[in-house]
This record gives sequence, C-alpha cells and structure tokens, in this order.
Amino acid sequence: MSPVLAGVLQLLALVVALALAYRPLGDHMARVYSSPNHLRAEKWIYRAVGANPTAQMRWPAYLRGVLALSAVSVLFLYLLQRLQGSLPGSLGFSSIDPDQAFNTAASFVTNTNWQSYAGEQAMGHVVQTGGLAVQNFLSAAVGMAVAVALVRGFARSRTGELGNFWADLVRGTVRILLPMAVLGAIVLVACGAVQNFAGIHPVGQFTGGTQQWNGGAVASQEVIKELGTNGGGYFNANSAHPFENPNPFSNLFQIFLILVIPFSLTRTFGRMAGNLRQGYAILAAMAVIWLGFTTLMMWTEFHHGGPAFDLAGGAMEGKETRFGIGGSAVFAVATTLTSTGAVNSFLSSYTGFGGGIALLGMQLGEIAPGGAGSGLYGMLIMAVVAVFIAGLMVGRTPEYLGKKLGVREIKLAACYILVTPALVLSFTAAAMALDTPAHSMTNSGAHGFSEILYAYTSGANNNGSAFAGLGADTQWFNTTLGIVMLLGRFLPMVFVLALAGSLAGQRPVPGTAGTLRTDKPLFSGLLVGTIVIITGLTYFPALALGPLAEGLAS
Repeated sequence: MSPVLAGVLQLLALVVALALAYRPLGDHMARVYSSPNHLRAEKWIYRAVGANPTAQMRWPAYLRGVLALSAVSVLFLYLLQRLQGSLPGSLGFSSIDPDQAFNTAASFVTNTNWQSYAGEQAMGHVVQTGGLAVQNFLSAAVGMAVAVALVRGFARSRTGELGNFWADLVRGTVRILLPMAVLGAIVLVACGAVQNFAGIHPVGQFTGGTQQWNGGAVASQEVIKELGTNGGGYFNANSAHPFENPNPFSNLFQIFLILVIPFSLTRTFGRMAGNLRQGYAILAAMAVIWLGFTTLMMWTEFHHGGPAFDLAGGAMEGKETRFGIGGSAVFAVATTLTSTGAVNSFLSSYTGFGGGIALLGMQLGEIAPGGAGSGLYGMLIMAVVAVFIAGLMVGRTPEYLGKKLGVREIKLAACYILVTPALVLSFTAAAMALDTPAHSMTNSGAHGFSEILYAYTSGANNNGSAFAGLGADTQWFNTTLGIVMLLGRFLPMVFVLALAGSLAGQRPVPGTAGTLRTDKPLFSGLLVGTIVIITGLTYFPALALGPLAEGLAS
C-alpha cells in the first residue's frame, strides 16, 4: 500500500468515527448542561467548595467564578512545583525554578500546556498526576462551561442569567470528561501505553549500554491531554514517544479524542438553541476548514521535491516511521486547529509551507473545530461578525438566532477578535527587537523568525505546541509567554461572557422575509470566507516574513 493511500484511508476512518460519535455525544452534552438534577457525588463537591448549584448567575458573577477558580489553580500548581523537592514521589527531582513554575502553572491552567522542560527529567509523580493532570480536566471543563454560557445567551430572552458556573464546571467534569477519560485510558493501555508509578530505572539499548527511564501514570494523563485539547506530554517527545503513543491505531485514536468534543459541541449548540440546523451550519464551516487544511498539509508533505524526499516517499524528516507522513500530517493539523498542541512529529522539520499551515491553523483562532468549548464560542463570535458584514451589505440591522446585534454586541465581538493578534504581534516584535530573546534562536533568517512567531501564536491561542529550535527555557520566554497565555485565555472570556449577558437580556426578534438565514450552506460559506479574510488581513505580513518566505525559497 502506498503511503499516500494509507494516509487517505486513515483520514476516512477518522471521519467515519467522528460522524458516528457526533449525534450521541452532542445530545448527551446538551442533556448534561440542561438537566435540573444533581448527582450525589456532585452535591458533595458543591458542599466542599461552598457553592449553590441552583443559583442563576449573571455574566459578572459567572466571570468571577471562572477567574476565582483559575487564580486558585495557578497558585496551587505554582506552589506544588516549588515544593516538589520536599514531596513524596518526586523521583529525586528538585523544585522547579520560579520563572518556569510560573510559566507551567499559567500554561496548564489556561489549557495551553506549553512546556519549556522535559517532563521525564523534571516532574515527579505528584506534580504530574496531582497537579498537571488535574488541571487538564479543570481547564477543559472551564472552556466548555463558557461555551455553554454563550449558547444560553442566544437561547434565553429577557434575562441576564447564564446558568451557574460551578454546576457547569462540575457536570462537565463528572459526567463528560471523567467517563470518557476512563474508557479512553483503558484503550490506550490496551494499545501499549504505560500506566504505573515506577521509579527511575535503567533500560538496555540495542547498541549496548543502558539508559535511565522512569514510568508514570502516562495513559490516564495522555487521554485527558487529548480529550480536553490540552496537549502537555508526560515525556519531552510528547505523542511521538512510544510510551505515550505506541502504534498507528493509538495515533488515530488520539486524533479522534482531540476532535470529538469540539465537533460534537456544535450538535449541543443546535440542541440547546432549539434549532439543529444552526449547529449543522457551524459544523459545516468547521469541517470545510479542517478538511482543507488537512488536504493541504498532506499534499505539501507528500509531494515536496528533491531526491531525498522522493526516496523517502515524502518529507519524512522529523516524523516517526510508525506513523508515516499521513498519520503525522493529520495529527499536526488536528492539534493546531484545536487548542491541543500535542505533537507526534517535529514541526520545525516540516516543509516551509507545512510549518506555515500549522501556524495559520492557530492564527485562525483555533475554531475548526477548536478547543474543548473555546472552539465553539470562538466560532460563534465569528458568526456574529459574519452576520454583521452581511447586514452592512444589504443595509439591515444584523440579527442572529433572533437577537439583534447592535453597537455593544459588535464592539465585544471586535474586542474578542483583536486581543489575540495584538498579543502575538506585539510580543513577537519585542522579542525580535531585543538581543537576549534572539540568542535563543538556533536558526537565523525566515525560519528563526517563524520559531518566535510560532511560540507567541501558540501561547496567545492557548495551543502549546512548539516549532522547536527555540530555547524557550529562559526568564524572558518563561515570563512573557506566561503573561501571554493568561491574557490570551481570560481576556477573550471576558468579552464572550459580556456578549452572552447582553444577548440573554434581549427580547427575541421574529424573523422576516429579509432576515438572513443562518442555517443554510450560503451562511456557512460566508462564515468560512469571513474567517479566512480576517485572519489573512491580520497575519499576512508576519507570515510573509516567515513561513511563506521560507517556502518560496526552498
């Protein structure tokens, strides 16, 4: 079987698996977030944190819950790392330096999981399982809760109430993420992923001698890292490591885990909004972008010219032979079009255009399908902008799902869109202008610029993948990337929840003959065009200096 055909078959199998899971999972999540009942275990959690799950919250109270939980989580994870040397199960590792501890705490709480350290050489069992893995669950549940709050903003009328943050957080964790993570971990263990609490021990090598390895609760952390679109690996090699991702089936299963919740949330949106076709329209826009990016990535990696590439069947440098170009390309697109950031190949070794595709996937805002929750609310913000543009064309006040989009709503949507590019471009410019950050670049020219642009794009979009070749474990990058991750996560949430509150307080507007139908293929096409144009106008100059220049020169 040719490598190209193998890649296409993997993609088809993935599409079929996602299609089969779409309806049951989407409906289940809608029931979870709409149910008035609370499980006994959930009630115990509410009592422990002192929350009243039946109290309805307006958007400022909902936001305070998000920020309070996140602030406590950052502090807890920071202290856990700083005290690691005194904790049991530390495997002899010392405490983490302050700047790296801050960076890691901000990274995992914001669902970014950027790692400027080698996990098997720095983190013990307590920090890995009691700190990092816990935040993988919580950060994903927070994103899903904010998305559901925005959906309620569209679905409710004449009230500013968006639900209860603590109830949404707990339900998302207990009823959705935990059961799926348990089943997924069993599958990964069956595939050969490691799951133990072994200490550091010598392992023999084929060429003679030994190498030091440590085990860990790898499978259980691997499944939630993908399912919650987190991306932080137990080992430095991330999903290229055989302990995390043993074979082609586990690789395809991990890609499925990355995509299944973000895609299925469009069904949840349609169900909760009372119009499944609205969910299908959003799904269609996501699917078109994802399939388009995947096709382009496979094409550029399979057909890059040169004798070495021809002999290898494509651009195999930096890719695992057990996955091949197809499995690596599909994984790379899935992880950069979501907020996952896990990698099973060396992105810096991709072709110039291949690296640019991965970079552009994040710059779109990671909305196709995006992160767990963040992809849906990002796409709904873009839908608001698309409706506004359509309204300008015909001279009508824009409406979406029966809600008028006035000055306040459009300003909030615009602020959401502008936050991330402002962070990415300003910090990239500062890093390129100063001497110290430039010393971390192992490559010069367009590729070196791409390394820094990729780093801040990854941080601001809460992705966490790295272009590699950048020595990011410095005070500059640990501090600035930590700041970028925090601002890139929580400032957009402020605008999302404020928009949700504004929409929930409106009286629904009946549709007329002049109302734009937002449940038709025409709107999906308009939405895709809006996303591409806005991103292109924002990032094209930076992309022209980096991956485009490198690709045209190769």
